Amino acid sequence: MPPRPPAWLVLADGRVFEGVGVGAPGHTTGEVVFNTSMMGYQEALTDPSYRGQILTMTYPLQGNYGTNGFSDESAELQVRGFVVREMTDLPSHWQSTDTLSAFLERRGIPGIAEVDTRAITRHLRSRGVVMGTITRDETPAQALARLHSEPDYAALDYVTEVSTKSAYDFEDLGTPLGGSPDGAPAPHVVVLDLGVKRNIMRLLRERGCTITAVPHTTDAETILSMKPDGVLISPGPGDPMLLDHVLSTTRGLIGRTPIMGICLGHQVIGRVFGASTYKLKFGHRGANHPVRDEVTGRVYMTAQNHGFAVDGDHLDADARVSQLHINDGTVEGLAHATEPVFTIQYHSEASPGPNDTEFLFDRFLANVRAGEPSRRG
Repeated sequence: MPPRPPAWLVLADGRVFEGVGVGAPGHTTGEVVFNTSMMGYQEALTDPSYRGQILTMTYPLQGNYGTNGFSDESAELQVRGFVVREMTDLPSHWQSTDTLSAFLERRGIPGIAEVDTRAITRHLRSRGVVMGTITRDETPAQALARLHSEPDYAALDYVTEVSTKSAYDFEDLGTPLGGSPDGAPAPHVVVLDLGVKRNIMRLLRERGCTITAVPHTTDAETILSMKPDGVLISPGPGDPMLLDHVLSTTRGLIGRTPIMGICLGHQVIGRVFGASTYKLKFGHRGANHPVRDEVTGRVYMTAQNHGFAVDGDHLDADARVSQLHINDGTVEGLAHATEPVFTIQYHSEASPGPNDTEFLFDRFLANVRAGEPSRRG
């Protein structure tokens, strides 16, 4: 293999990390974040919730099992850049079709390797997430000057970039349609797409659902005209304060159909329930986050990927906090007192991560099957 070219990760606060370039040439800019998962880099790279961000993996070795044609969680790479300690060009896995570096290069995403990812992570935990740039065609001083002229991550609406542009029925030949109990008709679930991961729809399909994904701009009456048996408000990137139109849609759905909200969907519903949202210092991104159910007291290990959270102090009287993060006490779940509406901040669909909470899709479908016909339109 030819030697890799020199590259730099330059942070907006002036910190510079020198390494070597991997992936596509050139430079890229985004909010620098870190993920503590030990595996699952392909799923993370294609997760729409990473739109606009430069992803740093804390686990030192990446690319050891290569990439394949079936682990993508969306149709494109969503990260702006990728930061690793060591990237191998000799993957070992029977399903691997390409190296990780070639996977990045083919899809136009710059990366940097041979940097101290532990130092980067400690810096972000101390200072908080920060804008940064990966470059191999500028000096660090030139990169920093360019970086200071670019917009901040929180100012941009990334949901518009990742949401589907038109409604479509989800079909995955690799995920057979599961059967419904007692031969009942397949429930129809509409997914309000704020940046949905494919595995959410795969798990619903395995449970016997037919699925229609709709753009984030779709209003409540249009969704209800599709005669859904339930609506799932999906995860996605960015600040929930930029999504007032989705709040309006959600208000129009509550009381008329069962609803489940995941991650950004959880934050949107939290705002509908009267809560505010705020940005976390460095977010929750990884596959080892402990969450406690406030009703049962049971603790689950969860996969998470979010930089904003719900403030549960001013919820409406008919909403309650149902789950909390054990490490920092942030709100991980909400439930409505009288309507079949509940939310989770984490990713019960995993990909990557533990599947401890996959049963929550069954809880959602129990609400769907218990729903009165009058709720469907």
